[in-house]
Amino acid sequence: MTLLSLDNVSKTYGSGHTEVKALKNMDFSVEPGEFVAVIGPSGSGKSTFLSIAGGLLTPSTGTVKINNQSFAGLKKKELAKLRFKELGFILQSSNLVPFLTVKDQLILVDKVQKKNLSKKKKEDLLESLDIIKLKDKYPKDLSGGERQRVAIARALYNEPSVILADEPTASLDTNRAYEVVKILAKETKDNQTATIMVTHDTRLLDHCDKVYEMNDGVLKQIR
Repeated sequence: MTLLSLDNVSKTYGSGHTEVKALKNMDFSVEPGEFVAVIGPSGSGKSTFLSIAGGLLTPSTGTVKINNQSFAGLKKKELAKLRFKELGFILQSSNLVPFLTVKDQLILVDKVQKKNLSKKKKEDLLESLDIIKLKDKYPKDLSGGERQRVAIARALYNEPSVILADEPTASLDTNRAYEVVKILAKETKDNQTATIMVTHDTRLLDHCDKVYEMNDGVLKQIR
C-alpha cells in the first residue's frame, strides 16, 4: 500500500528567460514502514520536493496523493485538514512553542484537532522517546537533542501516515544526530508510518531503507 506518491510532478518558477525548472517529471512513492533519505546539493530542488509532498506548494504538472487522496482540487480548508490528519512535519529547528511545557505542546495539538486523546497515549509516546521525565519542562530547559525528540513526539502524536523531516539533525552534534535518526527509524517501523528525511549528512544514511539523490530537479534512487 502506497502512503504517498508523486506522479510525473514538475515545478516551474518564472517564464521565458527567467524560467527555472525546480523539479522535472518526478515519480516517487513511499510505503508503510519505509524510512527514506533525500540528499543533494543546495539549490537542487530538495526543499521544493518536500514542500510539494507536504501540500505546501502546488506542482506545475502531475499529481500528489496521500493514502490515495489527491491534493488537487481541494479547497484551502480541506487541504489544511488533510495535511493535519495525514502529515507530520519535523524541521531543522525544533519549532516548539517557547511558553508551553513538553506536555502542553501535545495538548495544543488536541486543541487544534478539537479532540482530547488519552493521558495514557500522551505518556506512552513520551515514554517511547525517553522524554517522559521532561514533560513539565519548557523548551529553554532542554538540550538540542531533547528538543528534537519533543518535536518528533509532536509530529507523531496525531498518528500521521507520513513524516516529512527537513534537516532534522542540522543543529545537533554527531551523537545527538545519530540518536534522533535512530528514533525516527524505530518509530517509522513500529508505527508503520513512512518517513522522508531531507539531509546533507551522509553519515546518517545507514539507518535509511532507501536513499535518493536530487540534482538539478531530477530525483534518482541511489540505494
